[in-house]
Amino acid sequence: MDLDQDDFGSAAEWGDQQEEGYAQGEKDAQVQQECLQKFSTRDYIMEPSIFNTLMRYFQAGGSPEEVIRLLSDNYTAVAQTINLLAQWLIQTGLEPVQVQQTVENHLKTLLMKQFDPRKADSIFTEEGETPAWLEQMIAHPTWRDLVYQLTEAHPDCLMLNFTVKLISDAGYHGEITGVAAACQQLEVFSKVLCTSLATLLDGEDNLAENLRQFATMVCHGEHTYLVAQVLMSVLAQEGQGGWAVRRIAQEVQHFAQERGRDASRISLALGTAASYPQLCQALGAMLSKGALNPADITVLFNLFTSVDPPPVELIRVPAFLGLFMDSLFKPGARINPDHKHKYIHILAYAVSVVETWKKDRRVSVNQDELKSTAKAVETVHSLCCAENKGASELVAELSTLYKCIRFPVVAMGVLKWVDWSVSEPKYFQLQTRCTPVHLVLLDQISTCHQLLHPQVLQLLVKLLETQHSQLDAMEQLELKKTLLDRMVHLLSQGYVLPVVTYIRTCLEKGDTDISLIRYFVTEVLDVIAPPYTSDFVQLFLPILENDSIAGTIKTEGEQHPVTEFIAHCQSNFMLVG
Repeated sequence: MDLDQDDFGSAAEWGDQQEEGYAQGEKDAQVQQECLQKFSTRDYIMEPSIFNTLMRYFQAGGSPEEVIRLLSDNYTAVAQTINLLAQWLIQTGLEPVQVQQTVENHLKTLLMKQFDPRKADSIFTEEGETPAWLEQMIAHPTWRDLVYQLTEAHPDCLMLNFTVKLISDAGYHGEITGVAAACQQLEVFSKVLCTSLATLLDGEDNLAENLRQFATMVCHGEHTYLVAQVLMSVLAQEGQGGWAVRRIAQEVQHFAQERGRDASRISLALGTAASYPQLCQALGAMLSKGALNPADITVLFNLFTSVDPPPVELIRVPAFLGLFMDSLFKPGARINPDHKHKYIHILAYAVSVVETWKKDRRVSVNQDELKSTAKAVETVHSLCCAENKGASELVAELSTLYKCIRFPVVAMGVLKWVDWSVSEPKYFQLQTRCTPVHLVLLDQISTCHQLLHPQVLQLLVKLLETQHSQLDAMEQLELKKTLLDRMVHLLSQGYVLPVVTYIRTCLEKGDTDISLIRYFVTEVLDVIAPPYTSDFVQLFLPILENDSIAGTIKTEGEQHPVTEFIAHCQSNFMLVG
């Protein structure tokens, strides 16, 4: 029987088939070796990828007996041992929640140390889809917090950025406060921005901290800053709540400026300043340089003394008004006398002129308070910044200063001037009066301007915590009592809880002379009377009941203020503890 050679193929084809068989065998051997290395690692049977690895191994012709041996030999049951220890701890009396938190916190610490972004990114290349365990993981607050921390440490990790998006899509974007986590993706940033802005507008708790976090996130980059400012610019046009959004936008601009980033051009471009090229150029130049100059001030002066001046809101920029504080009230600052009236006019115009608008059209410009405001600024500037002006001369002018301080802009300038003056190293060493005149002025500011209470307290706290090494021990003690008197006056003007909270903190920290706290308590008891709010009692009563306080100022007799206050609180309030 004749056989055709084509039925069997040529010798060359037989050789190719043999080489393909050898190549496939080598590939299978390599796959088996890779899988065996994984099977040899500790507790690999607990890994999510165990099933994929088993499939690869068996498809490559691997031996089941070898798999069973390696997995069983390397099974150390770490997870099961932890569960067993946790059960033992619960049986000893610990709360299950406490045990769970201990284990989770330890795992978080290990993950933060051992996390490898390259291995994390390989999860997607191996799985080909979102792992089921990842979706389960983000359902728990502990592990979402871990993702946020890891994202801050590894902002370029694709797996973490994808997880942050999953968290945002799941509705937890309100938790995302970290800069890296919030700013890597526009979709996530938009949701976090809106949520954070809504939280600020509610203004219920931790306003200062929330504002700092918001500003940090917005100032992450030019793109985030521009998106946020455009959004706030649009919202600021709304009739209801627009002023609050405008204030937040200004605080963010100030935050950026403090960190050396000039964003003034963006703010000017988003407003109506572009319609006034001269104003825009002059204002932008001064904001960029962080200083006023006569040439640009003259441009603004000519514009705002014209028949049809630009809108006053264009110069109501906190950063711009702050430059006037430096120029007009900072000791040693010099202004060309020929231009001083221009500086004062622009500042007075910005803070006193009232405009009425209807449907984007200005109906009227009320300048009734412009002259009186400018006169007050000029008077105080002459008194505060006059060279060789001693304390005795200022005391003689106290009545004039008191009248001028009733203008809010003057009060702010005087507060700045007092801060700069008393911060001089030798200021208190040169004072001969019991209460320096600069501190007396703080009382008038507290009396007239409720909105300046936080700044007054901030200054008093700074002075109280400063070590005045040039004074002896008794002089330092008397100075601090004088500062506490200012705090008591601030409390009497309605700024109660922040003042008492600060003194309560001093007592708890234990770094303040206890005699000063006793002095504060005595002075407060002299100026307060029922009825008291619950918040005040919860803050002030523990100070009074402290052994180191009450034990030295409490005396026998029912009419003593300490006894009366405690008795009143016990009768009218549900006291805790």
